Amino acid sequence: MSQSSLFEPLEADADTRPLATFVEEAYLNYSMYVILDRALPHLADGLKPVQRRIVYAMSELGLKATSKPKKSARTIGDVIGKYHPHGDQACYEAMVLMAQDFAYRYPLVSGQGNWGSADDPKSFAAMRYTEARLTPYAQALLAELDQATVDWQPNFDGTLDEPQLLPARLPNVLLNGTTGIAVGLSTDIPPHNLREIVSACIRLLERPGSSVAELCEHVKGPDYPTGGEILSSPEELRELYETGTGTVRIRASIADEKEGLIVTALPYQVSGARVMTQIAQQMREKKLPMVEDLRDESDHETPTRLVIVPRSNRVDREALLLHLFATTDLERSARVNLNIIDLDRRPKVMDLRSLLRAWLEFRKQTVTRRLNHRLEAVNKRLHLLEGLLTAHANLDEVIRIIRNEDEPKPVLMKKFELTQEQAEAILEIRLRQLAKLEREKLEQERQDLSTEKKAIEKILGSAARLKTLVKKELQEDAERYGDDRRSQFVEAAPQAQAMDPSQFMPTEPVTVVLSRSGLVRSAKGHEIDPASLTYKTDDALQTSVRTRSNRTVRFLDNHGRVYTMAAAQMPSARNLGEPLARHFNPPAGAQFIGVMANEENPHWLMGTSFGYGFLAPYDRLGTRSKAGRATLTVPDGAVVLQPHPVPDLEQTYVVAATSSGNLLMVKASELPILGRGRGNKIINIAGPQLKDPEGERVTLLAALTEKQALVLFTQAAHRVMRFSDLCEHQGARGGRGTKLSKSWRNFQRFEVRDL
Repeated sequence: MSQSSLFEPLEADADTRPLATFVEEAYLNYSMYVILDRALPHLADGLKPVQRRIVYAMSELGLKATSKPKKSARTIGDVIGKYHPHGDQACYEAMVLMAQDFAYRYPLVSGQGNWGSADDPKSFAAMRYTEARLTPYAQALLAELDQATVDWQPNFDGTLDEPQLLPARLPNVLLNGTTGIAVGLSTDIPPHNLREIVSACIRLLERPGSSVAELCEHVKGPDYPTGGEILSSPEELRELYETGTGTVRIRASIADEKEGLIVTALPYQVSGARVMTQIAQQMREKKLPMVEDLRDESDHETPTRLVIVPRSNRVDREALLLHLFATTDLERSARVNLNIIDLDRRPKVMDLRSLLRAWLEFRKQTVTRRLNHRLEAVNKRLHLLEGLLTAHANLDEVIRIIRNEDEPKPVLMKKFELTQEQAEAILEIRLRQLAKLEREKLEQERQDLSTEKKAIEKILGSAARLKTLVKKELQEDAERYGDDRRSQFVEAAPQAQAMDPSQFMPTEPVTVVLSRSGLVRSAKGHEIDPASLTYKTDDALQTSVRTRSNRTVRFLDNHGRVYTMAAAQMPSARNLGEPLARHFNPPAGAQFIGVMANEENPHWLMGTSFGYGFLAPYDRLGTRSKAGRATLTVPDGAVVLQPHPVPDLEQTYVVAATSSGNLLMVKASELPILGRGRGNKIINIAGPQLKDPEGERVTLLAALTEKQALVLFTQAAHRVMRFSDLCEHQGARGGRGTKLSKSWRNFQRFEVRDL
């Protein structure tokens, strides 16, 4: 393109708007199309456009419930060729959904062939293999279509007309429900029981001021096609219907029989195959040792029958069920959002009362239009009957005029004061209709139509009579299409609760060993000597603790942080161990000081070299964070001491020793019980702690009972101090204690031994 062409004037029809303005308008148009013509159902018939067009196309093909079904491809061809120019597969899937009795509470399509299953709704056969026709219930949407009850619109190419809505005789939007996602909007309408909804409609007709709470006396809650048990309380359901949004908790129906737990009904839109997979996965991971076998005995006669066989009669079946409810899709929450396109063509989230009132208004309008259409037809027929009866009364003259006149029509109109329609009807009479018997039939027909006309006019002239007619028709349809509730309500059902996975693991005794370099491992049994294990060069035993393989273990680092790890996750003692830093995210330069376990030790003694400490409840030290939990406050210059178990607060004593040789024993009950902090002063050390790095420090902090002894080690010897020996050093908490003998003041390490 030449440079000069860039400056040529634009064509007259070119769009010169800014791109942002054009895109905004285009996206807005697209959004409104998706909301109004694709994703959300209309209040009147509860259908989306594609569903409405499928039902209408099937009715035009003559596929009534009593007709022979036709290939689905024939129906889909008519739908996309005449009314819905979109993808055939998407259109067929919409048709399949209306035929699945596990998806629709009251299906609109009756299918022959493979139309999918609850385990795999997408497993339906191709449209060239399946056949379909409408169900009897579909007549509730179509019966009044040819009676001028709804407005019509041109199809996409203007060659045909299609109904804007279907004249539903029942509030299908609540009966079958629907789901959809539009632009910025979504809808999740659960299915309901027809008899309950009709009962609520009648209540609203009789008492227009009824509240949502009063309507909930009739509409107990959703009624899902797959059954199941609804756990939501009446208060929760009433709040849902008052706001139009909320959730419904659904649980599978399970029978406790001799052969096992029998799942007879699943929550809405839950696949039995998926539930089986979820349970089998737990069995493979040895998280369900109490389950011996799992079978799927579902068949054509019994669509849902899953058998869960416990390992023995000693298994707590109720606890097992609550675990399965919590860990599988045997219990789920269904979202509810009553977002509907109202009669004014605007999407709204409606409460139950507003929804039913709006639908009843639509129903009254539909019945009024139907009656007016019928009244117009009756008047037209009565008008023709008047002319025919006039002809019968003057039969000889009429025959003479027809025989002799070249243009009998205007002569008849003038002679007997007839309208053009009446004159044409007379001229079209067959000879056999001139018999006396035919006149009597015409007289009877006029009488019947006159009676019908008066009845229609009375109904149209009285709002009360119109309500009575709507009520009567609702009752007739409820009797024709209604059935019993499938989803049952369960009050005060036990809360689903997953079992602790540790309950499923072997409970073998193990000894957890921590080395000075922070390597951890687990040895089977409590008889093992941790010091006898092999360690890396320049590494040695730091500490150990006895516990069981299904328990958790806590680790304490030199920053006072506590970390939690399952004993089952630790490597075997046959190896040299794994660095704890691989499992946690400790601060830079952190070193692990001690290890703790709740093996009959509900409390642990924790402290620093500055002489402060407290008793920490083991259960309050747990954390899931890999960064640990800040527990012990460590002042600058202080050193974290190894924690020690305190099995009994009243029978346990705390012993503290300093670098200057002072030893103090106090009762453990004198120390505070804290979840975190610095604690209280256990033993007083001399000198300013922060200004004298080489000053006195606590070098020993331990807890023991009267049946234990404190063993001090030097390089050449060791000393066993029994409880009676330690009593010489007993004093008040926070005191200085008394001096050890000179030969034991500079001990190198210590142990607490059982006597």
